[in-house]
Amino acid sequence: MKILFITHYFQPEPNFFFGLPFAKELVRRGHEIQVLTGFPNYPGGKIYDGYKIKLLQKEIMEGIPVYRFPLYPSHDRSSFKRIMCYSTLSASMAAIAPWAIQKADVAYVVQGPATLGLPATILKWFRSIPFVYNIQDLWPDSLLSTGMFEGGLKFKVLHGWCNYVYRRASKITVIAPGMKTRLIERGVPADKIDVAYNWCDDSLICRTQPDQNLLKQLGFEGKFNIVFAGNMGKAQALEAVIAAASLTQKSCPHVQFVFIGSGIEVDNLKQLSQQNNLKNVLFLPRRPVHEIGTILNLADVLLVHLRRDPLFAITIPSKTQAYLAMGRPILMAVEGDAADLVQKAQAGLTCLPESPEAIAEAAQKLYTMPRQQREQYGYNGRTYYDNQLAFSHAVSRYEQLFQDIASQWKRK
Repeated sequence: MKILFITHYFQPEPNFFFGLPFAKELVRRGHEIQVLTGFPNYPGGKIYDGYKIKLLQKEIMEGIPVYRFPLYPSHDRSSFKRIMCYSTLSASMAAIAPWAIQKADVAYVVQGPATLGLPATILKWFRSIPFVYNIQDLWPDSLLSTGMFEGGLKFKVLHGWCNYVYRRASKITVIAPGMKTRLIERGVPADKIDVAYNWCDDSLICRTQPDQNLLKQLGFEGKFNIVFAGNMGKAQALEAVIAAASLTQKSCPHVQFVFIGSGIEVDNLKQLSQQNNLKNVLFLPRRPVHEIGTILNLADVLLVHLRRDPLFAITIPSKTQAYLAMGRPILMAVEGDAADLVQKAQAGLTCLPESPEAIAEAAQKLYTMPRQQREQYGYNGRTYYDNQLAFSHAVSRYEQLFQDIASQWKRK
């Protein structure tokens, strides 16, 4: 089968989901892959060394042809520049790709902005290639949530465009059940939507015995460590976790909240910790991908927290799968689908986000419960991930989906 990837991000940009590893696995299974993408510039918004924007560039990455199309590179907080980045890539793909690529049996629009529906639709018209449309972030809802868009005419136009693309897609895949519900409410037929959970980057997973020397080096020794790792921005609303640390400092002095990573809120969180004279909060800088798994393996509990927002209730943060695979107990302070997944896996506790009292209560409950019960949570999560969400299972599901769509299209 000949499969076409249409994606805004691709290696050497950081893109595990549906990027090069996914393409290589499909090739290993006997399929032919072509990739349509832009010139690499994420996350800094600057073209990577070794690349120069051209009308079209073809390169071979580990045997896979990758076609790169021109775009306006930008990933800063300017909504206008971001829209320019998205729209220029989609326009150049739509104009050039029909004449540049080989015929494919099915296209897959991968992990990108809704503007990528344009080249997918053009290729369906001109090259008779049906497409599967993957939704990682529900547009335009996610733009409202991040403040990139406000309501009004632009929002209505984008909303209409998204609905147009959904109608043209042969199949839509979403990463959480709530997204499917929301799309059904918009009029998308239920049988057109598949829930396909993401997997995690296996390079993050460490299942060896904890490194005792590293435990002491990081400041974990002698503490019950609840670890948050990743971006610390507005969406994470981690002020509530700092407040929870303040509540637990006297009642459970051995509980330590550890923050690993970077983000626009780091300095503010450090200041809040200092102002409250918290001795049970530890900040560590962002670590390379190849190191983070070893550090997470030292955690007693892994924490996920997002602010209370209807959009976040119908998504599953990508770190959830990594935390399940790590086999450590999870404290899920996110409402909706993410909490449901942890409960289904019996992999930890859930609590109300942005509630210091609820977070503190859950932390104390995890600390005081028998160690065997906590370890069982970790074992349950790892088993659920291996049996339901792992990379090999996910690729098989997508492979079958692509085959079904290609077969249906040929019969028309």
